[in-house]
Amino acid sequence: MNKTLIVMRHAKSSWDEPVEDKCRLLNERGRNGATALGDWMRRAALIPDEILCSSAARTQETADRLALDTPLTLNDALYMTSSDVLMKHVQRAHADTLLIVAHNPGIGEFAERLAKTAPNNPRFFDYPSGATTVFTCDIADWSALHFHQNTAAHFTTPHDLL
Repeated sequence: MNKTLIVMRHAKSSWDEPVEDKCRLLNERGRNGATALGDWMRRAALIPDEILCSSAARTQETADRLALDTPLTLNDALYMTSSDVLMKHVQRAHADTLLIVAHNPGIGEFAERLAKTAPNNPRFFDYPSGATTVFTCDIADWSALHFHQNTAAHFTTPHDLL
């Protein structure tokens, strides 16, 4: 049995308001990008059964603007964390198709380490705002997920979609 893991960096956030980092929202480009990502996911039939999301405002807003009507689990431990911590949280999941929304540098490193072979896109390695990789994982349970063993089936960014 295969599992599908969608690894997404939050869409472009705003630096206009003098707020704590965790409270920053998306800017207009980010709002449009997140909407475009949701449209792309629906067209590609990439609807997750669950979304694991950092508790930061910009990741929550990204997940909300995807408009996927999917249960959302917020987790403070996903805020600005490492790829190893992200892996531990994914390994505890139960959904067949899982979306994780978090921050760089951890989320980009997580995607890079998951891939058996990197997608043929130079933006994959800097994992820009809204970057999204869809992995096919040849596992029956998330606890069996390991780095460097998963197929990067799709990679896109909001820039590619708008």
